[in-house]
Amino acid sequence: MSASMLSVEVAYASPVRQWLVALTLPLNATVSDAIAAANLANLPVLEGNVGIFARSCQLSEVLMQGDRVEIYRPLIADPMVQRRTRAVVAKRSALKAAAAKKVEL
Repeated sequence: MSASMLSVEVAYASPVRQWLVALTLPLNATVSDAIAAANLANLPVLEGNVGIFARSCQLSEVLMQGDRVEIYRPLIADPMVQRRTRAVVAKRSALKAAAAKKVEL
């Protein structure tokens, strides 16, 4: 590899498969350039859905040697809402168990 090139990886994971594409790009290549070069079946890449080593970044960010560009899927549900829902269900379950135990006595 010449001094005017850099090695990077582009990673994406679907629910059933994951891709890790190694690329050699020219210096000053951007995240957008890497994603385009990886040619991962026309994924819908939006600003804010990409990162470098788990750090969110812009599509225009310039890459460095050894970077791993990650393409993130949108969340299906808000994690905070899911946690609150599980807490409510657990509390109801505990109250029902306590009421059943009290009736037995």
